[in-house]
Amino acid sequence: MNVPLIVQYGLSGITVGSIYAIVAVGFNIIYGTTGIINFAQGEFLIVGAMMAISLYGVVPLWLAIALAVIVTAILGGLLEMVFIRPARDASVLRLIVITIGLSILIREAMLHIWDEQVRSLPYFTGTSISTITILGAHISPQVLWVLGVSAVTVAGLTVFFRFTLLGRAMRACADDRMAACLCGINDRWMVTLSFMLSAGIGALAGCVISPVTQTQYDMGAPLAIKGFTVAILGGLGNSTAAVVAGLLLGLLEAFVVSQFAAAYKEAVAIVVLLLVLVFRPTGLFVRREIGELRTA
Repeated sequence: MNVPLIVQYGLSGITVGSIYAIVAVGFNIIYGTTGIINFAQGEFLIVGAMMAISLYGVVPLWLAIALAVIVTAILGGLLEMVFIRPARDASVLRLIVITIGLSILIREAMLHIWDEQVRSLPYFTGTSISTITILGAHISPQVLWVLGVSAVTVAGLTVFFRFTLLGRAMRACADDRMAACLCGINDRWMVTLSFMLSAGIGALAGCVISPVTQTQYDMGAPLAIKGFTVAILGGLGNSTAAVVAGLLLGLLEAFVVSQFAAAYKEAVAIVVLLLVLVFRPTGLFVRREIGELRTA
């Protein structure tokens, strides 16, 4: 048994799974308040990363990332107000189709703005050749940034939804929008906020993974598919379960790569998605309250 190799694949799976989990959390935030799946979520990651890369030429790295997150969050809110809010009374299927159209629109806009060139942010710590050794396995310091940001994001959302007035208002809209409106909560702005929060989290994730994966305009759709698979696997609306499901999918992909050709890796998410939809459509972790936006 080659322990360092096993650890290497395991760390790789955990890193990739953390990325999938953040994308899935974005899906769950919007699903919890609107009941729809936002298939433009993957594009938010790429927009955020591309903006940060462009801004990095004129401002420090930390400021470029902060500005990219803020601008992407505002973009998410504007898209909701322009395209989703006018169709709020439409069927869920129609709203989902709108988000697919937004995904295509954002992707084509990125192509015209940033072309097909592959870009990346610099490593936050060290360089591309810097490594950290864990039980004989070598990983980049940027991997620790990915894991750390993922953990902080989930913990921050837990605190936000459980202990802040705004977070509780969003949860109230998720539970019963009519009752929330009768209590004085503006449900329209809660939906807009959910899009802004989801877009901002996606942008942050895109910036953190950019040094490791590099960034190209068309990378959003594959990430959205993986994130959607994780959201379904964990149970739509259950963000804590999405983290567990993301790690499971990441480790499963790492195992497939270790045993078979790397080309089979891309088929894993589709196979898992089909199996869950057929045999366990509610996901591995059933929520105790339908419509509740859980983050812990």
